[in-house]
Amino acid sequence: MTQPTTPERRIFSGIKPTGRLTLGNHLGALRRFVDLQHEVRCLFSVVDLHALTVDHDPARLRALTREAATLYLAAGLDPSVCVLFRQGDVPLHAELSYLLECTAHVGELGRMIQYKEKGRDRPQTRVSLFTYPVLMAADILAYRATEVPVGDDQRQHVELARDLAARFNRTYGPVLVVPEMTPAPVAARVMDLQDPTRKMSKEGPDDALGAIRLLDPPDVVRRKVLRAVTDSGAHVRYDVQTQPGVANLLDILGGCTGENDLHALAERYSSYGSLKRDVADAVIALLTPLQKRYADLAANAGEVDAVLRRGAEQAIEIAAPTLTDAKRAMGLGG
Repeated sequence: MTQPTTPERRIFSGIKPTGRLTLGNHLGALRRFVDLQHEVRCLFSVVDLHALTVDHDPARLRALTREAATLYLAAGLDPSVCVLFRQGDVPLHAELSYLLECTAHVGELGRMIQYKEKGRDRPQTRVSLFTYPVLMAADILAYRATEVPVGDDQRQHVELARDLAARFNRTYGPVLVVPEMTPAPVAARVMDLQDPTRKMSKEGPDDALGAIRLLDPPDVVRRKVLRAVTDSGAHVRYDVQTQPGVANLLDILGGCTGENDLHALAERYSSYGSLKRDVADAVIALLTPLQKRYADLAANAGEVDAVLRRGAEQAIEIAAPTLTDAKRAMGLGG
């Protein structure tokens, strides 16, 4: 398959500001981003355009976008080695998205999980909910990303990006890089504390007991963990199928402490109570320095604004050649 040569490894990833970021976002994304920025050229975005696909409060969206960007920095992203920006500040995303829509098929978009679950057969569904996977593809392809760190819930979207890039190249010539998917690490899929069969979500009420928010005070974290659903069995075992609640707590503990042998970790505990107490302590220990750094950054809004402004300028500079080449290949311009 013909595609352009990319001079370096390059990663793009983003988080949608549709709610307050959770422990799952940190263990599965932010912490990994911090490591990746020193290994490969990275672009990280708060993808605010994606939040427009459903009803939203503009003031809340603006606040959540700012909070997410500040948490990126508080977690350890360094704008001197990576590009950090707000998606809506880079118009190239929307323009490339339209070009890719002209190569996408209705059938493949109709099969996307988000649309099937949230929009199909609902007359008031926004068109953007149907087409946003193409915008997600544009987010990746604009920067000629060579790889995308992804969890199981996003694999379908990255597969679409790969398909659109390959189809574009076959039809119009070698313009877009077809990215590879890199697997998410252990504890990337942190489950809801009240319903361990579903992923911990940043959406929903801010005070939802099932989600640990990154800015939850220590007493709130402890209360949520101690109230976490466990299982009917009497023994602490790592078994996702028969003891999903306990397995989730062990995943969280392992993710916070760096211990990967979760079966051995389970053997240390004779009761759910002692496990919960250690999980709460580990989460608080992990979040305390992040929250302190966040408070320092939030007190200096100008610093965050400057980072986002510089990041948008860098992003535009990197993405502009891709858009120019794509337009020319499709017959646009002189």
